[in-house]
Amino acid sequence: MIMPTSPAAKAGSATAAVPRCHSEVPFVPALAPRAIEQLHRLRGDLKVGLPVLLRHDGDTVLLALIESLTESRYTAMTELGQPELIITRRRAEALGIHPPIQGDTLRFRLPAGADRGWLASVAGQGGANGADMGAGLPILQAATALHRAAIEIARTMEVLPAILAIPLSDRDETEIAALGLSSMSFASVTEALDEVRSQTRVSSARLPMDVSSSGRVHVFRPDDGGTEHYAIEVGTPDFSAPVMVRLHSACFTGDVLGSLKCDCGPQLRAAMAAMAEAGGGVLIYLNQEGRGIGLANKMRAYALQDAGLDTVEANHWLGFEDDRRDFRVGAQILGRLGIGRVRLMTNNPAKMASLSALGVEVVERVPLRVGKTAQNAHYLATKAAKSGHLL
Repeated sequence: MIMPTSPAAKAGSATAAVPRCHSEVPFVPALAPRAIEQLHRLRGDLKVGLPVLLRHDGDTVLLALIESLTESRYTAMTELGQPELIITRRRAEALGIHPPIQGDTLRFRLPAGADRGWLASVAGQGGANGADMGAGLPILQAATALHRAAIEIARTMEVLPAILAIPLSDRDETEIAALGLSSMSFASVTEALDEVRSQTRVSSARLPMDVSSSGRVHVFRPDDGGTEHYAIEVGTPDFSAPVMVRLHSACFTGDVLGSLKCDCGPQLRAAMAAMAEAGGGVLIYLNQEGRGIGLANKMRAYALQDAGLDTVEANHWLGFEDDRRDFRVGAQILGRLGIGRVRLMTNNPAKMASLSALGVEVVERVPLRVGKTAQNAHYLATKAAKSGHLL
């Protein structure tokens, strides 16, 4: 039988059910996003085509990646203020622009009538076409700290480093806040970009492979939620002695598809076979495709190579430097595994120098000269001539 509830009990229940006022909830700093987490959120918004806000010393700039910017958002942004194009000096030079001002980041005012298609071509999405498109682009003063930060964010996202910027310093702050866009201060962006991503081992398992029945794979994840990297033990390496190690940058086309345009696939397989023959070694597989510019840009670079550019010239044409890889990741993973002395399998002296500078003792360089084909002879010659590889 259901007993009747007294008025007092009803009142008590009602009081207990009233939620606490939001103002009574204590602020817990540990729950707030760190700078590196704010940046990860910001990059996610940019990648799907959302503009974001950066602020510094009273200035506010609305920014969007040209690569992911839609027609409707492009139109809406240009209605808020004078649109500006932010690109790297490398890309400007590809467009035939050689400005006298200093700096690796340049700032231009968009000409009247410039549409989304024109902007995409100037940014580098149009392939080998587009040289001299920069003729007539009015150069503004040197790019600000906010513009330089925006270009660096784009580089870390493996997208074309080309930004549409709208200065909003004269706009009402209430109007800006009503847009609900992600926002970061310049100081927070700088802190996040400078921070070395902490690599944490999240899983490990035994994996017999065709080169060795004894094998183990470790998966490492950075603390910003970004791309995972792998450490593969081949055989049974002795960590108390110098370990045979290769830092191998991911190459989907070579490692998986057997591309003849590079020597990456043969290097990967030869390194693992050599480790197995020696009794053991560790392959650090870094997901830094295309020397850190990503697979989409690597395919753009391949198209440019088909048009006559070499691999370095193609990277410059897209607005990148020769090599965007971060070997701090590899050094940190080696440290997590307890490896401090290595016999490094590489043809790249810069990789040796990077590891040495990061506290990893390179006791020996083990050459890895395999995979030369008629299709990649020019590519290998360029690596030797322009990147110093010992081939």
